[in-house]
This record gives sequence, structure tokens and C-alpha cells, in this order.
Amino acid sequence: MRAIPVEPRDSASAIGARLRAARTAQQMTIEQLAHASGLTKGFLSRVERDQTSPSVSNLVSLCDVLNISVGTLFTEPDLVFVAADDAPEIDLGGTAVDERLLSPRRESRIQVIRSRVRAGESGGGGNELYALNAEIDFLHVVAGSVRVLFANNALTMAAGDSLTLDGREPHSWEVVGDDGCDLIWVLAPATWAGQALSPP
Repeated sequence: MRAIPVEPRDSASAIGARLRAARTAQQMTIEQLAHASGLTKGFLSRVERDQTSPSVSNLVSLCDVLNISVGTLFTEPDLVFVAADDAPEIDLGGTAVDERLLSPRRESRIQVIRSRVRAGESGGGGNELYALNAEIDFLHVVAGSVRVLFANNALTMAAGDSLTLDGREPHSWEVVGDDGCDLIWVLAPATWAGQALSPP
């Protein structure tokens, strides 16, 4: 009888974490998965820790219960790293603002932008209210203080504060005080149609 390996196998074939993620995403316990698949709890625990590999038939059975395709367990994740120094400078029409696109240009589901205004400068999103073709416009103030302007009111935000709004709601923003600001914007879906000032 062959011993069950106690060390994880080649990470390229490690599927346990993906099986566990699929199970927990469905709020299914390992006992429930064992019952539904006809496999033992101990065996499933070893599979999820990549201490053993399931047979093809067991893998198909697990994927059927979890309602995922077998192929998703072996697909490499689509990772795109953007180093801070490589984030392209963009122009979204603000004044005295250093704007950087932190998400990949080809990403259409979400867009992440960093806006910085240096200390002593009075920058912001411009004098006129603007709207974006985004269902969600999320703002997080990393440093400094800003005032978000709407048609009939304004909201002052400090470092650590966050705001979520419909991007189609007319708004703008401006720095409060002389300390400048550092902001992170998240737009979903991506809407950027500005002008690149540095190569991608």
C-alpha cells in the first residue's frame, strides 16, 4: 500500500485551496461536502491541504457538488502587478492634481485611481460638477482633508474616511487646508477616458 504524502505536491498542481475556497464560498461545511460527494471527511481535509490528490472521478464528483468546472482548478490566476513608479500619469481634468492609474488599462470591471495634491496647493476636481458613467464611485482619503461638493450640499472628509456614491451623481472635490491630500478612487465599471501623460 502506498503511503499518503504529507508534504504538499508541486504548487502548480495544488488544487486544495481552490476546492476549499469554492466550498466556503457556498457556506458548505466539510461534513456537508463529504455527505454530498460520498467521500470521507478525513480524505477531503487532506485534499484541501494538498496532502493527497483525488482521483479523476473523485475530482469530477467534488466539482459537480460544488458546481464548478474541473478546469477552474487548474487555471492560472490573471495577476497584473502595477508598481507605484510605473503607474501611468493621467489627466482627468482636475487642477493641480497628480493623477495615477493604478489598475491595468485593459481592466473594464473596475478602475483604481490615485489623486495627490501637494501641500500648499489648492487643487481638486475642478470648478464644475461632473458625473461619471459608473454605477459605483468610491473615495478613500489616505491623507489630508477634502470637501466633496454636490449640487445642494458638501461633505468634508478627513484621513481614513470613505465615501461611496453613484458615479452619475454630479459632484466635484477640493482640498481643505494647506496640507494637500492623497486619495484613492475606485470606479465600477471602469470609465476612464482621460488623456495619458506617460506611456502605459
